[in-house]
Amino acid sequence: MATPISRNCRGFMNKSSELKDIINKHNPACIALQETYLKTDKHYIRNYEIFSKHHIQDRASGGVALLAASHIPSMSLNLNTNLQAVAIRIQMQSLVTVYSLYLPPSERISQTDLNNLISQLPSPFIILGDLNGHSPFWGSTDSNSRGLQIEQFLADHNLYLLNSDEKTHFHLPTRTFHSVHLAISSQSLLPFLNLTVDNDLYNSDHFPLIVTDNRHSPANSYRPPKYILNVANWEKFTSLSNINSETIKSSSIEQALSYIVNSIPKTLVECGL
Repeated sequence: MATPISRNCRGFMNKSSELKDIINKHNPACIALQETYLKTDKHYIRNYEIFSKHHIQDRASGGVALLAASHIPSMSLNLNTNLQAVAIRIQMQSLVTVYSLYLPPSERISQTDLNNLISQLPSPFIILGDLNGHSPFWGSTDSNSRGLQIEQFLADHNLYLLNSDEKTHFHLPTRTFHSVHLAISSQSLLPFLNLTVDNDLYNSDHFPLIVTDNRHSPANSYRPPKYILNVANWEKFTSLSNINSETIKSSSIEQALSYIVNSIPKTLVECGL
């Protein structure tokens, strides 16, 4: 379960059944959501922890969230930004920062705000979101100002776009397809990530983005290690642990750590650990 998914759901509460369909189909480690239309944190998806940021308006609109599988270690990151953004650190194939971003088409976005976000993201990271930018660089027939801004953002920070020319948005009034939903990664992750687009809209106007890590095998899904501590002979361990406290006190931190690490393995084996 190393798969992150990104989806503009256009409403979290009224699209929860479609969200469950996506989870059942792809079994993702985490899901980045945009346009959640939420005003409170009182929402729930079974087996997932929800980290969200609401768009501050009189009515529910916009908003972002990240859903992280409950059995995978994860933690939220506090972002100092006015943008609609939320980020977590999650242990997938390795420890990765995953970031959900929504840039409304009618809102002016400062390049400084985008640059400030990057400075707050621990590497390696994946940025997933509906950025509402058009550029031939990711499959649009023309460019808009947001698209040029995103191009500059990618170049300034040596970021890598996983999209090629996949169509990610269906514009119902004109019945045309567009590419506005992007997946961006830091340099170290690029060789391992692949992007595909689900062919089902799931009652939205955006297709879900599926990011897979080619280092990952489903048979090797991350599970927290378990230790059978009650079978160990702790009394024998204590008697055999011959660690000289004076040696530790007179050593540097690195030397003391090396001394302890080298002293323990033999004792563990003898005690059945």
